[in-house]
Amino acid sequence: MSSTSTSQRAQIELLHGQAAHVDPIACVEDVSAELAARTVEGFPHSIAGLVFHMNYWMNYEMQRIRGERPKYPEHAADSWPEPNAPVTADDWDRLRRDFAWFLAGYEKMARSSPQELERQVESMREGDKKHAGSVEAVLWQMVVHNSYHVGQIAMIRRMLAAWPPPAGGDTW
Repeated sequence: MSSTSTSQRAQIELLHGQAAHVDPIACVEDVSAELAARTVEGFPHSIAGLVFHMNYWMNYEMQRIRGERPKYPEHAADSWPEPNAPVTADDWDRLRRDFAWFLAGYEKMARSSPQELERQVESMREGDKKHAGSVEAVLWQMVVHNSYHVGQIAMIRRMLAAWPPPAGGDTW
């Protein structure tokens, strides 16, 4: 594709943390496994848990976009790791590697042709059939979902005195 639409450019910029959005990779790349496993008072999820959750849904949506039929989870808890699950250095490295891989896959999909972006993606549950279901709509949903959770990671890091990351991030 020789050019991208304004919507595609905005989506790709947000995927990488432009404007008010922090870069998702930069937000986790310098975090140790020990820090990634910690929680803060009043919030049930760790940084590792949030990355696990984002990976779960990016994988799910990528499968749908490819025409596969992944099973929709019975319960929201199915898209989160076990509470207080230990996080080894290997676990954390794998979560971050998968996170970067999924984000790269999303960028590639966001650069698709207009025809591909308009293609309808099959819903896996009845409740989703009332929402926009094009490839582009699914990609936007994932960018927004990730931005929400990356914001939570930034807040956890601030509460643990581990903000900003070396690549920078707003501190005001």
